[in-house]
Amino acid sequence: MTKMETDILKLTSEMLADWGHEPGKAFGAALRDGQAALDNGEALEAVRQMLESYKPDPVLPLADPGAKPFHVNLEAASEDEKANLEAVMHHMTELMRTPTIEAGAIMPDACPAGPLGTIPVGGVVAARGAIHPGMHSADICCSVMMTEFEEADPKTVLDAAHSVTHFGAGGRANGKRFTMSMGLYDQFRENRFLSNPKILRAAQEHLGTQGDGNHFLFVGVSRKTGKTAMVTHHGSRGPGAGLYKIGMSIAEKFRRKLSPKTLKQNAWIPAESEEGIAYWEALQLIRKWTKANHNALHQATVEVSGSTHSERFWNEHNFVFERDGLFYHGKGATPAWDGYAADATGLTLIPLNMAEPVLVVRGKDAGHALGFSPHGAGRNYSRSEHKRRSVAKSPEQMLREETEGLDIRFFEQKIDISELPSGYKKADAVVAQIEKYGLAEIEDYIDPYGCIMAGEMEPFWKKNKQARR
Repeated sequence: MTKMETDILKLTSEMLADWGHEPGKAFGAALRDGQAALDNGEALEAVRQMLESYKPDPVLPLADPGAKPFHVNLEAASEDEKANLEAVMHHMTELMRTPTIEAGAIMPDACPAGPLGTIPVGGVVAARGAIHPGMHSADICCSVMMTEFEEADPKTVLDAAHSVTHFGAGGRANGKRFTMSMGLYDQFRENRFLSNPKILRAAQEHLGTQGDGNHFLFVGVSRKTGKTAMVTHHGSRGPGAGLYKIGMSIAEKFRRKLSPKTLKQNAWIPAESEEGIAYWEALQLIRKWTKANHNALHQATVEVSGSTHSERFWNEHNFVFERDGLFYHGKGATPAWDGYAADATGLTLIPLNMAEPVLVVRGKDAGHALGFSPHGAGRNYSRSEHKRRSVAKSPEQMLREETEGLDIRFFEQKIDISELPSGYKKADAVVAQIEKYGLAEIEDYIDPYGCIMAGEMEPFWKKNKQARR
């Protein structure tokens, strides 16, 4: 032991500060444990190394605006399209300042979704060692599934589907529920996040439900085979929303510690942390539940229609994917590389609007799209703006004009004009940009016969208030 070491009888706050420690909960513990080690005869340098783990993680700064460019697979012609593109670019520029993000891209269907810096719909980012709950949103694993029927006409399939599906808030009433696999239920119970009682209850009550908004059940005819096909679009409902809420709470704790200047909606959970490992496992279980949710409705429709099916596949377009050491967050974007998941078939679906075909495509894994393709048509302006522009016509008139010859049904018996074709970008322009940017190869078109959507709904709080009365 050197003379300097024997002279040090007391570890001081000034010494800890010189070693890079900062005031906080760990500071006092470092002072106490370091002194105890010195008292036990540990060398000064050994004590210094021992106390490295007591230091707070380094605070990660935001990147400078524009320091990390992103790929743009979107062009604008009209004034509305230009305004939308400008807004998307503004959001992405701010989003790319997040410390964990290494690359980004926007699809032809991109549109803003939330406060400045929120990942747009139609946006993709690649993050290093981080899972961002806000980038998959509450509608975790929003996805589409297609079943092709043998010898069943479209009306029979749509009627059968209408009799078994469920749109709107909440879940199915007791006695009308689908049965959740006990194996999957047990896996939920074993996960630290999904064992939440509210999530477990929702996992049972919401199976076989589709929610509201832009979720739909579409029936059409394949141009390639001439067979009737059904496509459903929805996410993980209550279980996913519950996991998202927990994930955002955990991510916020890490944000305050690791990067306080990062926007709250872009907080992350370190992937290799105990919480990150459990959250990733929870995401995979939510994916299983969502696939089961689709499958329950499809199989019930097959049985009620008295038909059989020849093909069924699905893909998510609102999820997190791990590839080459990075976590790819697709917010309304479809993975377009082979083997992105164990159950991937190589084919994915791109719906456009209720009066246009659903595209069956094979992805091209384009580098300038980070390996993704669009998930739909997207919007050039908000639902409320669309409603404001549509006051000159009644909902019934708009429905007739925009969906002539189609069987369009609203589960709540009230037309939601924001979900009519005029609420979305022009389908032909989106398809042209898919081809121009080489994002996917179209293999088939499912031409529309009809569809079911939730329709205009009263806010859940208003319904609950009326029920209490």
